[in-house]
Amino acid sequence: MVIDLERWRKGDYTTKIIEWMELQKRMRIYELGSLPPFLLVFAGNIASVDHKWNQHGLGGDNFQGLCRDLHPGPVSLLHWSGKGAWARLDANRPCPFDALWSPYDLLQTQFSLDS
Repeated sequence: MVIDLERWRKGDYTTKIIEWMELQKRMRIYELGSLPPFLLVFAGNIASVDHKWNQHGLGGDNFQGLCRDLHPGPVSLLHWSGKGAWARLDANRPCPFDALWSPYDLLQTQFSLDS
């Protein structure tokens, strides 16, 4: 997701997203993680970005936990979605780029308040 922060602030989108998330917490109106509140707030007023900006699918196949192929050529953003990377790391069957997430695994990482 690429966001124009000036437009974001002027549109008070943080408040709108939070309202949908609070409704979700009370009523469970959707199942797909963090994407639905954004889709609800922007209501189709979105544009796709070239695949060179977004290497999507690194979360893998959430049904079978399989790795997905990378786009050819350079990429600006690596995009994981779903629980795929975490499940594969926990099962010790990571995809090639899952290791980038290892330092952020809250169940495995020991944090120090001194650092």
